[in-house]
Amino acid sequence: MTGEQSGLEIGIGRRARRAYGFDEVALVPGGVTLNPDEVDISFAMGDRFRLDIPVWGAAMDGVVDVDFAIAMGKLGGVAVLNLDGVHTRYADSRPIIERIAAADKATVNAVLKEVYREPVKPQLITERIKAIKAAGVLCAVSTVPARADERTELVQKAGADVLVVQGTVLTARHSSRSYHQLAFEDLVARCDIPVVVGNCVHYETALELMETGIAGILVGVGPGAACTTRGVLGVGVPQVTATADIAAARDEYMRRGGMRVAVITDGGMRIGADVCKAFASGADAVMIGTPLAGSEESASKGYNWGMATPDPNLPRGTRIHVGTKATLKEILLGPARVDDGSQNFAGAVRSALGVCGAHDIAEFQHVDMVIAPSITSEGKSLQQSQHVGMGKA
Repeated sequence: MTGEQSGLEIGIGRRARRAYGFDEVALVPGGVTLNPDEVDISFAMGDRFRLDIPVWGAAMDGVVDVDFAIAMGKLGGVAVLNLDGVHTRYADSRPIIERIAAADKATVNAVLKEVYREPVKPQLITERIKAIKAAGVLCAVSTVPARADERTELVQKAGADVLVVQGTVLTARHSSRSYHQLAFEDLVARCDIPVVVGNCVHYETALELMETGIAGILVGVGPGAACTTRGVLGVGVPQVTATADIAAARDEYMRRGGMRVAVITDGGMRIGADVCKAFASGADAVMIGTPLAGSEESASKGYNWGMATPDPNLPRGTRIHVGTKATLKEILLGPARVDDGSQNFAGAVRSALGVCGAHDIAEFQHVDMVIAPSITSEGKSLQQSQHVGMGKA
């Protein structure tokens, strides 16, 4: 049902749906509780791609380089290397990352545009993938749609385990007179590895994409801390509603006889509670960037910028300073040294499953939720006044 047929009236003849973000909902505890150590939070996509923890590292240059991808893989997740980023443009990307991090606010956008003018080098793509695989971990790589066709054979020969095709918004149908439209059916047919596409926030669009044979779909337009798409274009849907809509498309596709397509909520999650709500909304996995930028292992050691930040015509992202806060292990697996939910995401998910009585992520996707816009502030006046716990933000 379209916004014109349902929702609230926003003007004569115009209606809009009410949508919800992470801070506006809460999970309802279950009638039975479980031991968190006995729940299953693993993630699988097809027969060959499995993660111990359902967390993907976003393809952000300030976060994921080869060393970070290896570190995250050894902890049970997977980090996506951006094939259009600085790590495949420069043989030694470290000085470039340091230059971006050191730039002041007035000049950083110009610096970004300059360093991203260097062309991507196919041999560096091969070298980066092989370096990650040599460490014995899964390798995921991301490409813009315009380069997906030409890179498919290259990344498979190099040994990548999954190909992510990522743009601000992707659809199965795209019209252009000036360039070739990527056909996802053909791309999937030529790939022996899973293809994940995104980003998407629309039910019908997700269904059409799933019908092309993709293995996974990224959910989210503009929620990331370093992304400005919502401010530049005015486009986006809050992540709880977006995830629930795409999860509904997944379930409908399965009802029609299709395989289960992995729904991966991408962006907008700052703390463990957000991650848990993404799963409860229907996600099979989450993709996070900025929380990982604060790890000691991140490529930039505390900075992050969006994939569309260096766009020469219309930048849709900004560089943000996160600071170095913890090791990657502490952020993903704990033990947490702070009380604000920014560490031990896997532990938070396990505990939430236990409290809600869900044995695995699939069961957790059906827990009761309530609309609770005051959930983060109710009874927390002392935390807020003292800037501790949930009052730090």
